[in-house]
Amino acid sequence: MLRASSLTTETEVDLQGINGKQGAASVGIEYGKNLMLLAEAIASRNNELLVQVRDKLLNEAGAKVLVDAVGVAANFQRMVRIADSMGIPVDDMETDLGIAVRSELNLSRFASAANTLQK
Repeated sequence: MLRASSLTTETEVDLQGINGKQGAASVGIEYGKNLMLLAEAIASRNNELLVQVRDKLLNEAGAKVLVDAVGVAANFQRMVRIADSMGIPVDDMETDLGIAVRSELNLSRFASAANTLQK
C-alpha cells in the first residue's frame, strides 16, 4: 500500500524502511524513522521499547501524529484479524506490482513465504 500511495501522490519513498533500514524510512515520510520504530515496537510487543519510541515520537512530532500512527496500527490489526477469521482470500499475488514489491523487500526470506500461493 505504501508503494501504491506513493505513486498516487508522486512521493519518493524507499521501501527498505519496511525492512528496518532507518535511513530509508525517512525518505519521503515525515517522522518516518520514528514511525518505523513505533511499528516495530508494536509488532514485537516489547513494552519497554514501545514506551521509549512512543515518547520520542510524541516529543518530536506531537500528539496528533502519535494518535494517528497508533490508530493506523490498531486498524491494521483489526482488519487482518477479521479477514483471517472470515477466510477472505488474499489479493492476486501475481500482479506485476506485487511481484516487484515482494522481490524488492526479499520477502521470500521469511518462513511464512512458504504459504504464499505460487503459480
